[in-house]
Amino acid sequence: MNAPSVDMAAAEALFAFWRDAGVDACFEDEPIDRTVFVAPVAAKGPATVTPLRAPGAAPSVDEAAAEARRLAAGASTLDELAEAIAAFEGCPLRAMGARQAVFARGNPQGALMIIGEGPGAEEDVRGQPFVGQAGQLLDRILTAASLLDDAFITNTVFWKTPGNRAPTPQEQAACAPFVERAATLLKPKAVLLVGASAAKAVLKTDDGIMRMRGQWREWLPEGGIAAPAIATLHPAFLLRQPQAKGLVWKDILDLSVRLRSEVVEPGA
Repeated sequence: MNAPSVDMAAAEALFAFWRDAGVDACFEDEPIDRTVFVAPVAAKGPATVTPLRAPGAAPSVDEAAAEARRLAAGASTLDELAEAIAAFEGCPLRAMGARQAVFARGNPQGALMIIGEGPGAEEDVRGQPFVGQAGQLLDRILTAASLLDDAFITNTVFWKTPGNRAPTPQEQAACAPFVERAATLLKPKAVLLVGASAAKAVLKTDDGIMRMRGQWREWLPEGGIAAPAIATLHPAFLLRQPQAKGLVWKDILDLSVRLRSEVVEPGA
């Protein structure tokens, strides 16, 4: 008897559901990133010198981050930073089918910085983050809280991932200097981290999104100024679980109160 065929669309939707929910448990002692090849451990013996990277080989994460840091440091405006990102070749996602770099949209003088995980197919076509169905829901939420006009929206990576998977920590690390430089140039009064992947990468934590959401934490970008950051659920998760909108709305109201207290001068 033949085994029933696997409904790949249903399986992908289920995996995306658990990803957006912030599930980070596994059946191994430690999580395994199977998108990254790890060479087998060599047998013990005399110490050897690590050879230089072969010509044409992909740069290591440290090399890519160093190059991103160099390019980011040379940008004195957000427009120049966008150009630096477009010229950056250190993120492996660039060679995985993406059409273009997707940096940001919104108010470049805004007091609110919003950071998601990465662009999807619609964003890859249009060249702006959060413009698909999930982004439209985010805009409606921000509009209801009178925050949209004050928001500058970006992501932890700037190229779409294959199959809309979450970006790996290595991909996020390669792009992190650009995100931090954007924060330095923007000088936001508050930062909203959208979804588990973005919150973990920015705050450098392994906490799940349900533990992080609604809590204020300090984000100190390299070379930048400290900014209060709060994490919330990704709007893509809300599209699957609309009953969770109340949690996000509470986070947004807390953000609105905090943002206005930061913007209004004492005694005003």
